[in-house]
Amino acid sequence: MTTPTMPLSAMAAPLMALRIFTDEFRHLPAPCVSISTVYPDLLELSFHNDADGFETWCQALRIRPRAVQHSVHSDDRTSVMKAVTNYSGGPVKLICFTTIPAPEGTRSRAEVDS
Repeated sequence: MTTPTMPLSAMAAPLMALRIFTDEFRHLPAPCVSISTVYPDLLELSFHNDADGFETWCQALRIRPRAVQHSVHSDDRTSVMKAVTNYSGGPVKLICFTTIPAPEGTRSRAEVDS
């Protein structure tokens, strides 16, 4: 069974948003950019250990602070912030991953195993 191919035009909304961003927001910090055939209308901008970059983009896209979802991965070491807005005819998802520092006096797994 073969999967039907998707034309690049199916990704028109996120590609247009990205094109606008490179012109309008060229001064902002560069995020990791993802456009997928799984969700061809979604542009994902991710930030890794760059909460300031995430906040800057939220402000530029006029995402209100209360629209940002906060969570912590099950390892209790990674904080996640997510926000979604519409831009240029499609959704834009911002996601930020930051490391939560270990509490003072906590030993690493390597220290415990030795």
